[in-house]
Amino acid sequence: MAGISSLGIGSGVLTSDLVDQLVAAERKPADIRLTQKTERAEAMLSAYGRLRSAITELRLPMRQLSAADNLKVFSASSSNENIGVSVDSATASRGTYSLDVTSLAAAQALASRDVFVDRDTAPVGEGSLTFSVGDKTTTITIDSSNNSLQGLANAINDSDAGVSAGVIDTGSGFQLVLSADETGTANAVSITANDSDNNNEDGAGLSRFAFNAGMNTGAGFEETIAASDAVMKINGIEVIRATNNFENVIDGLSFDIKEVGTSSVKVTQDFAAVADRVQGFVDKYNALQSTISGLAGYNAETEVAGLLNGDGTVRALQSQMRQILTGVIPGLENASVRSLADVGISTDPKTGALEFDREEFEAQLKSNPDDVTALFAEQGRTTDAQVEFVRSGSDTQPGKYDINVTQAATRGELVGGSAVAGTVTIDASNDELSLEINGATTINLQLTQGSNLSAQDLVADIQAQLDSNAALRASGDSVQVGLDSNNRLTFTSGKYGSESSVSITSVEDGAQLGLAVAEGVAGQDVAGTINGRVAKGDGQVLYLGSDAGPASGLQVRVLGDQVGARGSINFVQGVGKSMVDLVNGFVGADGKLESRTASLNRELENIQESQIKLEERIEAYRNRLVKQFTAADSLIAQLNSTRDYVSQQLAALAPQNNRNSN
Repeated sequence: MAGISSLGIGSGVLTSDLVDQLVAAERKPADIRLTQKTERAEAMLSAYGRLRSAITELRLPMRQLSAADNLKVFSASSSNENIGVSVDSATASRGTYSLDVTSLAAAQALASRDVFVDRDTAPVGEGSLTFSVGDKTTTITIDSSNNSLQGLANAINDSDAGVSAGVIDTGSGFQLVLSADETGTANAVSITANDSDNNNEDGAGLSRFAFNAGMNTGAGFEETIAASDAVMKINGIEVIRATNNFENVIDGLSFDIKEVGTSSVKVTQDFAAVADRVQGFVDKYNALQSTISGLAGYNAETEVAGLLNGDGTVRALQSQMRQILTGVIPGLENASVRSLADVGISTDPKTGALEFDREEFEAQLKSNPDDVTALFAEQGRTTDAQVEFVRSGSDTQPGKYDINVTQAATRGELVGGSAVAGTVTIDASNDELSLEINGATTINLQLTQGSNLSAQDLVADIQAQLDSNAALRASGDSVQVGLDSNNRLTFTSGKYGSESSVSITSVEDGAQLGLAVAEGVAGQDVAGTINGRVAKGDGQVLYLGSDAGPASGLQVRVLGDQVGARGSINFVQGVGKSMVDLVNGFVGADGKLESRTASLNRELENIQESQIKLEERIEAYRNRLVKQFTAADSLIAQLNSTRDYVSQQLAALAPQNNRNSN
């Protein structure tokens, strides 16, 4: 650019300003074209972004309505605020229940009978203490490093034994206090001492801290609060829990009790709550229609069309939504409710917006709950009462599919090696039994000691301990104990399928019980076909994988032990599921909008590349002009110089010619 400042010296015409004007003229058409293309592509991206946002907003309410549980919302009320109730709509049902709470669950509390003069220096003894709380056993060691009342309390708290310890200053000395971490009689504390003086029953040293539940008199601790279970009668039936929270005593209902007393609990279906969810869908749909109108509509007054007017993607979206929202749902052709119009949801022909009649909807939901549910949510209607619809897959098509079972699901079971003795005596020599359930959960049982026990007494004791076992409850598993026809003990897992099993891992002198260490027989998964395709089994669930035709992904639960033809299932895919699939088809990773925006982004990249090429071409053009102008200017300068020389020579000759002429 430095050389361009000298342009025009020779000619006075071929100046740098002229170069700039010529370059600008060359650039202008391309600049205008690229700018217009950029602005349009960016405007289109913005428009598709707004459309994507509005479509995505529609997905959540439709996803909620696509789940059948969300269309049968229940609410529960208690006449006593101290007996709270919560409801899970997935499993609850209408009903009224009379509750009578007679006892609250409490955690056991103990206080040492001995009072110590000092918490930090007065020795308590050395050796070990073993704590048994529920099915957990923990041993702590007391030695010279922690031989004090506070040291003992700290050791207990650090051991995670299921019991907490503290030291109380009574004013006349210090006492050790203990409290079980969990409520309930199953979590009562038992303490065994192993004193360094080799006398664990002399009431001196660590033996002062021995305690067995029910042995309050003469024990090392005084029971200040007894462990107790919560007891409640529901419609006259007594229910016992280790905590004050009764979960799923009745399907879908949980109770939280704070005081002894009575209450009337009423569970009703909340039709208004379901209508609110439908209203949420209607509002989001109408917001989408408003967005589409702004982006793709035509204003007759201003004669201005929206940026996406005539856009194929928008037309496809509107067409498919209308088809879903106005058509009869496949599978409901003969039902009382067949389309959205039947439940008070209609379309305004002028605006395309939905109009919602709440009263009509709630009336239909109350009169035809199953059909209204199927209208929105996916539903599988089986002809066999012991076959239940579980779920569909993304590729499952509406239709009727036959089910055939070739092998029923079974549970893992262990049977004792011999019959239980006529009468059984349980004492310290044979009261311990350990089981492994479903290959994952270990259960340690300590049978209740007693004599002249019948086989039925033994079954009842084992079953009660299994039902209250913390490890078993935490795993979500269960075990049923019984007697077979030969009076042998049977242990049956509550789980179905090949992962179901019961094993005895240890038993103390099991001769009277007919038990020994053994592995039971594992359960079997259900097997059969759906729609003539061989299905896979997982416990009681029979299911098809992908690429299995129109029933791909369909899952059913087969109850009972009947094999052979088990009727059929009519799968209905409601509006909710169809709309969710439609939305995903437009805004998903491989959706239509993603494809369109990706194309526009590529277009912007191409425009940027064209801009770079334009700059290169314009720079080359400028350089070419400068070279041409420089050469021309140099030539003109030479011609001007020659002209001046000739003029000078002619001027010099003129006087001489004048003299000669004189």
